[in-house]
Amino acid sequence: MSNEIKTVTPEEVQALLNQGKNVSLIDVREDEEVEEGIIPEATHIRLGTLPERLDEINKDEEHIMICRSGRRSERACEYLQEAGYEVKNMVGGMMKWEGKVK
Repeated sequence: MSNEIKTVTPEEVQALLNQGKNVSLIDVREDEEVEEGIIPEATHIRLGTLPERLDEINKDEEHIMICRSGRRSERACEYLQEAGYEVKNMVGGMMKWEGKVK
């Protein structure tokens, strides 16, 4: 099994949302970063709290992980993938996001 992390661009995520697809977005940034704006459809689970919040993440669907630049979300992907989850990393993170935020 390959350990390679699948990636998705912010534009691709935007397209999925525009098509009304049911996409699971998980933002792993810190609280103060999220206060500056989060994708409305995203769930906020800080990277450090992932281990104790695994039961909130559905193993039967794919999740797109998001952070500021894409580095922490990549770590989140590695962790979740090892735990048996289907994940993708949004490359470029929120720095490259041009869609709506709340």
